[in-house]
Amino acid sequence: MNVAEAVATRRSIRAFKSDPVSLETLRRVLDRARMAPSGCNFQPWEATVLTGEPLAALQEKMRRAAPQDPLEYSFSEPEQSPRHLARLKDLGATMYGAMGIRRDDADARSDFSNANIVSFGAPALLLCHFERFMGPPQWSDVGMWLQTIMLLLREEGLDSCPQEWMSLYARLIKEHIGVSDETHILFCGIAIGYRDPDAAVNTFERPRVPLDEQVRFIGFD
Repeated sequence: MNVAEAVATRRSIRAFKSDPVSLETLRRVLDRARMAPSGCNFQPWEATVLTGEPLAALQEKMRRAAPQDPLEYSFSEPEQSPRHLARLKDLGATMYGAMGIRRDDADARSDFSNANIVSFGAPALLLCHFERFMGPPQWSDVGMWLQTIMLLLREEGLDSCPQEWMSLYARLIKEHIGVSDETHILFCGIAIGYRDPDAAVNTFERPRVPLDEQVRFIGFD
């Protein structure tokens, strides 16, 4: 698989098969991802990867708990922008429509949202954390590292779903994995496994903004 194919076939998978993911494969992917870009070579990223009983135990704790208050960090500011909010609504309408869930079916929508707790059935979960003193440039570095991981997973025939949703339970998660809440941010999870190719939630057409609405080219013939 070349890079273009990995980019084109990577998507947020929300229905996984139960097939396990080997430690050898995960170590190979994460070892290669160390070469992701890093400003000043700070390499701010850290992670803990769970599977099996430790993952199941964390999921059970989240089932019994409420989301934390205050939040670990806010990721909803773009909703104040009409054009960005429209993109969110467009995705939601497409995704829920593919699953046959009506807009007024609050119970079905809640059940689907709660599937985040079990990472949509993924057998492995990477939990990304880093030290609190890291600034916006280092958050960008972490994002590039995570994208590198997700593309390398595609090369291995694996799939993923980045889950900022996990930050709603950041303190609980950090306690479970032995990471200090005082010193560290819990940024996100990445669900890792093999997609269910027959699940409608994995096959709908993903809306994207046309290139010329986002990028300008200046000085070219």
